[in-house]
Amino acid sequence: MKLTTMWKDALGSLIKPAATQRYPFVRREAPEHLRGQLHWDPSACTGCGLCSKDCPADALEVIVLDKKAKRFVMHYHVDRCTFCAQCVASCRQGCLDMESDEWELAALDPRTFDIYYGNEADIASILDGSTEEEAEPAAAG
Repeated sequence: MKLTTMWKDALGSLIKPAATQRYPFVRREAPEHLRGQLHWDPSACTGCGLCSKDCPADALEVIVLDKKAKRFVMHYHVDRCTFCAQCVASCRQGCLDMESDEWELAALDPRTFDIYYGNEADIASILDGSTEEEAEPAAAG
């Protein structure tokens, strides 16, 4: 590299504005089809477990408490998820959706990466371990 070319590039970079963005102080809109955090709609779910079976990262677990009463709990491991949306494509009922506006998922506490979706009482019973005999994962088949 010639010395004149190097000085020309160095002086030119002092005049140009910075190419970096001032994130997180100035936030831009997320792209429309960005795959962010997974959300589950339990009202249409049948507990079939296709989403957990087709997940390549093993990030989903559908825990069936009572299939007739439609009592399901979804355990979502955010830290395992590759955001491929295979679970969304596999769900026949359209219960799963990846939100494009929830993509800032970094955290210091690893417990925030375990998300439980479902009825609060069912989630509490799963976390307490009181329904371990009754609950069976839908992915085990």
